[in-house]
Amino acid sequence: MLFKSLEFKNDVGQKVKVIEIPVLEQGSTYNFMIQVRLQNFITTLYQETKPKKCYSFKEYLKKVMKWPDYEALFKVQELKNNA
Repeated sequence: MLFKSLEFKNDVGQKVKVIEIPVLEQGSTYNFMIQVRLQNFITTLYQETKPKKCYSFKEYLKKVMKWPDYEALFKVQELKNNA
């Protein structure tokens, strides 16, 4: 799975970086859910007065998503013969 990162300045002017944002195909069943949760996450970070410098979106999803959905989204395909 591919991940992207996002860097922006919040209300106070501090740089905030969000990492581990999953890149999904356009027709994916989780595409809309991830977009909405990312928008909510960034909105809350934008309004924080004392933000950290770096946040993991994957860790945030682990907290807010149901576990079966999280596993299905980030399932790791086993490689044959350690390739």
